[in-house]
This record gives sequence, C-alpha cells and structure tokens, in this order.
Amino acid sequence: MTVIQLVFEDYHQPDTAQTDTIFYAAKRKLQWEDFQGKPSPSGPSAAVAYTSFAYEGNSLLQHDTLKITLSLQVFFIKSASWVRPEAKNSYALAHEQLHFDITRLVVERFKQKLLQTALNRDDYDGVIQYQYIQSFREMNRLQYAFDQDTRHGMDPAAQTRWRDKVNVGLKNKGVMPEELGFDLFGAFRPH
Repeated sequence: MTVIQLVFEDYHQPDTAQTDTIFYAAKRKLQWEDFQGKPSPSGPSAAVAYTSFAYEGNSLLQHDTLKITLSLQVFFIKSASWVRPEAKNSYALAHEQLHFDITRLVVERFKQKLLQTALNRDDYDGVIQYQYIQSFREMNRLQYAFDQDTRHGMDPAAQTRWRDKVNVGLKNKGVMPEELGFDLFGAFRPH
C-alpha cells in the first residue's frame, strides 16, 4: 500500500516596480501605486483588483511513500488592476485588499479540501485538478457575493462584516465555522 504525503508550499517572490505580479504576503498590503491598468469608462466599480490563484505540483515516490508537493500561488496583476483617480482613498483600498484576501482564503480552503480528500497513487492529479476547479469557482462566487453584499464598497457595515469573517477564515487556515456564514457548499451567506 502506498502512503500519500501532501505538502503545501506558498510561492513567494519579491515584487519590484518592474514586476507586473504581486504574490500574496500577509504583511504586504496593496497600495494604489499597484493599480497600473487603465480605468474602465463605465460600470459600477471605482477600482478593480485582478487577483487569482494557481498551483504547480510535483511528486516523488520513495519506497511506499508518494510525496506530492504543491506550490500555491496567490497573485495580483498590476496591469489588469485599475482605479479611477477620484476613488483613491483608504476605504476603497481596503475594499480592494479584501478581494485579494478572499482569494487567499479560497486557497486556504482548497488546501483543507485536499487534506480531507482521499488521494491515491493512480489518479491523484485528476482529483487535485478537480478540487482546484471547484475552488476557482468558489473564488468567483465569493468575489461576486462580496461586491453584491457591499454594493461595490458602498455599504460600510457589510464591508466590515466581510472583513471580520475573512480575517477569521485566514486565521483558521480556511476553516470557517457554520455560524460565521459559510454553508456546506462554501458559498458566503450574509447576515
């Protein structure tokens, strides 16, 4: 019988003025200078933070142990993110940071799902890819729900609720107690 060992690594790369990608780091918050794309002339958003996540993996079989290492990348693309000049304030920036934090939260939840999923030597890659796609969908649902619930940042009370719940989720490595507003399908329920 093969033992499966799953190892997660967070991908980090220092960003510079020349790099277009910022990789998530808890201590490195977004700044308005990071938003380098051209603002959209229409739509409800005063700013857009283009965030997403990906993974790279490799495996190594030694004796009866299959070690699967996943390098997780949570990132923000400067050239695809933008802000209208009149919207540059700390409250709006906190809203955009929450979009980045939600993406990070989804990655923590992706890790938890994988840790709870039975992997085997023959099809672990397909199972991981399936969970990734499910988590990617969850990210899109949460980002949409966040903007809907906060009316794109126009509802400070809703934004504060989201901030508090996301922070709890980040602190708990993606584990969200039912009473904090996550249902069994991973969708966010506003209170």
